[in-house]
Amino acid sequence: MRKILAVVTLIACLMFTTSTVFAEASVTRIKDIAKVQGVRTNQLMGYGLVVGLPGTGDSDDTRQMIQSTVSLLRNYGITVNAADLDSDNVAAVMVTATLPPFVREGDTIDVVVSSMGDADSIQGGVLLQTPLRAANGDVYAVAQGSVSTGGFVAGRGNRRAQKNFPTAGSIPNGAIVERTLEDDLGRNGTISLSLASADFTTASRITNAINSAYGNVAHAANPGRVDINIPGYYRANVVEFVATIEELPVIPDTIAKVVVNERTGTIVMGGNVHVDECAITQGGLSIKIQRDETITQPEPFSYGTTMVVRNTETNTREDMSSSIVLPATTSVSDVIGALNAVGATPRDCISILQAMKAAGAIHAVLEII
Repeated sequence: MRKILAVVTLIACLMFTTSTVFAEASVTRIKDIAKVQGVRTNQLMGYGLVVGLPGTGDSDDTRQMIQSTVSLLRNYGITVNAADLDSDNVAAVMVTATLPPFVREGDTIDVVVSSMGDADSIQGGVLLQTPLRAANGDVYAVAQGSVSTGGFVAGRGNRRAQKNFPTAGSIPNGAIVERTLEDDLGRNGTISLSLASADFTTASRITNAINSAYGNVAHAANPGRVDINIPGYYRANVVEFVATIEELPVIPDTIAKVVVNERTGTIVMGGNVHVDECAITQGGLSIKIQRDETITQPEPFSYGTTMVVRNTETNTREDMSSSIVLPATTSVSDVIGALNAVGATPRDCISILQAMKAAGAIHAVLEII
């Protein structure tokens, strides 16, 4: 019964795969498989202080918080000895944000605030003005505002209760953009499309689709990039030109691949997987060990003692193997049907596919995750 259930499970898993095997290659938009180079986000990061905490901030052992607080007060003309500073309503934090493309000065973006020290919670605190820098060291935004964590911590010691992670929070629209990235889209009369998955055939099909619509304006520089010369009548409206290109239909090409997840026993095959003629033998050896205990009583009026005897019985059974022969140019549907015919379980299928790949009989990339 367990074997039948495993085979049914395999068939159910593979039915989802085979639902796309027999379908025609799907037509998609260029927008879904490529993007315009230069249209990207940028990561920002800064170091700051969160104040106004109800005794849940960093302890005196957090030196960066002490030094930062002393430096902050010194900038306002207040001199404080670091050894005399005892403030647990301040927490040292790292502030991160993502700068979207084409933002302008004065726009606001969300920021994430994360504790660096041993603060219990930064809920209810206020982030002081914090410059946010890019990897090149330039400041692109400044963050400040009240922190919201969506969690809490209450009590101390063994009676402490916590929900979510109160040491990390966010400030919606908490940063003001101070510097705009250079917008050079189409400035030199050209744009480039970057493919999500580099492929010679897909790049060629994208090029042909664009040239069919706008003349000989595109060429594939490599499998991952297509360069396009902007027509003269679109030079003043590059956005509309990009929008029309993104809506062009194209049939992307993919390599033959079999993805195997050994942890879950999941197998996903592409519809263009083919194999050469090969023979597959599937069988199993089962070993069953049983143990029981027998109590032996002594004869009446004897000086014997009660004994417990442990008996071990080992049974070995080798199932009859099943053999199948797959002809050349077999498709993925034939492979699935053949494996189901011999009653292969998901684990058996994984081993069979690995053996077929090692024998050079399967023409596909076998990826094990």
